[in-house]
Formats: sequence, C-alpha cells, structure tokens
Amino acid sequence: MSFLRKMRERLFRSSSKLDEGIEALVGTDAAPDANAPDTAPTGTSLDSAPPAEAPASETPAPEPAGRGLLSRLTGRVVTTAPRRVLDDAMLEELEDLLIQADMGVDTALKITASIAEAHLGRRLTGPEIKALLAGEVARVLEPVARPMPLYPKRPQVVLVVGVNGAGKTTTIGKLAAQFRQAGKSVIIAAGDTFRAAAVEQLQIWGERAGVPVMTAPEGSDPASLAYDALSRAQEEGTDLLMIDTAGRLQNRADLMAELAKIVRVLRKKDETAPHNTLLVLDATTGQNALSQVETFRKMADVTGLVMTKLDGTARGGVLVALADRFGLPIHAIGVGEQIDDLAPFEPAEFAAALTGSDAS
Repeated sequence: MSFLRKMRERLFRSSSKLDEGIEALVGTDAAPDANAPDTAPTGTSLDSAPPAEAPASETPAPEPAGRGLLSRLTGRVVTTAPRRVLDDAMLEELEDLLIQADMGVDTALKITASIAEAHLGRRLTGPEIKALLAGEVARVLEPVARPMPLYPKRPQVVLVVGVNGAGKTTTIGKLAAQFRQAGKSVIIAAGDTFRAAAVEQLQIWGERAGVPVMTAPEGSDPASLAYDALSRAQEEGTDLLMIDTAGRLQNRADLMAELAKIVRVLRKKDETAPHNTLLVLDATTGQNALSQVETFRKMADVTGLVMTKLDGTARGGVLVALADRFGLPIHAIGVGEQIDDLAPFEPAEFAAALTGSDAS
C-alpha cells in the first residue's frame, strides 16, 4: 500500500471531521444549482430508449422543476450538488470548522480570508470548498516541506528531542533503517539513559535495521555517552550519528541543562555539532504541540520537525498551524508503526488527505 493511500485512509478522523462539517455547512440554506448542466446518471446513455408514452386516458404528470433535456430524454430527474453562497455567515462557520480541526484561530482566519478574497459571493459546492481549502493548506505548507538535509561531512550528528511518548525512539529507529537502506552507515546512541524501555526499543530497531546501538548503564550521564558515540563514529567514518535524548518536561530546568551539556560535550569533538536537531511531535496532543515547539526552541537549536501519530487523531490541522506560526522545516510525518509508515512530508498530498478533497 502506498504511503499516500495509507495517509488518506488513516487521516480519516481529521478528514471526516472536515468532510462532515463542510457537507453540513453547504447543506444549510443551500439550493441546487439551476444553471449547472444536467449530467447523465451512471449507467444511462443518450441512446437508451425513451420511456413508454403514458396512456391517453391519463393526465401527464407535471414536469419537475429544473429538469433539462437529458432528464426528459432519460425519464429520470437529475439532481445537482447543493450550493451555498460564500458570505460572511458561511465564512464564520468555515473558520469554526478549521479551528475544531486544530488549525488555530490565526491560521483559520488567514485561510478563510484568502478564500474569501477570490470567491466571496460565489455559490460553491462541498467538493469545491474542500478543493479550495486543500489549495490554501498546501500553500501554507509548501515553504516548510523539506527533507532532512544530508551533508558530505562525516559523521553528521543528528540530535533528536521531544517529550516522552511523542515517538522519538520509534522515529529514530525508522529513520536509521531508511538511511541504512539508502546505503548510509548509521550509529544510534541511546541517550535517554533514564528509561530502560527506550533503550530496549532502540536495540530492537537497531537489530532490525542492522545498525549498532550504543548504550550506557541506566541513570548514567547521557553527555558522556554522546561523546563516546561521536568518537566511535569519527573513527569508523560513519555517515550519521543519531542521538536519542530524554524528554522529561516536568523537570524543564534539568532537561535544558542536560541538552546544553550534550551539545557542549559534542562540540569538544566537533565544533559544528549537532548538524541537525529534530523535534518529534505527537499529533494527538493538538495545540499543545505549539507550546512544545516554543519550549524546545529555547532549550535547543531546533532545525526541523517530525510529526507522528497522525493516524490516531482528529487534530491533524495542527501541522498547518505549526507551519504558519514557526516556519520550521517539516521533514517527515508518521501514520503508523511500520518502517514505511514514516515518509517525507508532501504538502499537496497531506492537504488533500486532511480536507477530504480529490485534489492532489
């Protein structure tokens, strides 16, 4: 199954929320488009025999309003999609829908204002509104959709940060496996030395991907492990060193000091390290993802985002809010637990999946 198909299927909670909302919105005070041309129903043909004439003794039924030539030829009433005028009231309802999908107030206002600028006063169908939304969402996302940059320098040090439970460990494992499949040599440093489960999970991914995982005793200094891992990567000419970190935001000051120490120690070996600092975010947290970005940007020089668990949330719109507010590169998104459920971020595909639009 392609990643696009998975994304469309697994984003159903977000897309169905917008889908149902838009259909209900258009259905309010909507009317069929009298000017739209009739279209033949599925399975009918202009060559089909016309219906038998009514007996002379019967009075012909009155012609249904809005029937066109094709309707009269086929004997069937052809209905058209309901339309509604895009006015201030409809824009307000549309804004509410986008806010409920976790796009945030500011982003929702920007998107609806852009739609209104070109289409205010027009009668629109549900599919037309979805296509317009998809286009505006993609426009917001396109500037930030960039794969994680790879540099010729060896080793390239990738520091991975995020709160516990966001999917850091799984993301590191998936990225390491994908880099390995692309022919890159990788070492993983299990720097969350306070969670045995995180270390064990990384070891499982390492075995699966054929990537060595460096560990240290539980509770030991993660900066020391990072230093040893970088020394090994330099000696072996490894392409990428990926370092997991703790995410205990309840001890924010301690975590900030720990991350600062890791960076300081790495720079004793390579003054340019880390070369990437990836922040992993859990889509199910919704608007809390915004505050997490604020927090981690203060703790570390975040260079890019990875969004996980989009398959388990009706809050996929938060990705649009993140792009609009911070402008940080979005490198990849995840919609499941398998290795191929993490893929580069494609804005047009994501926008179409999120809005339930057929546009791509």
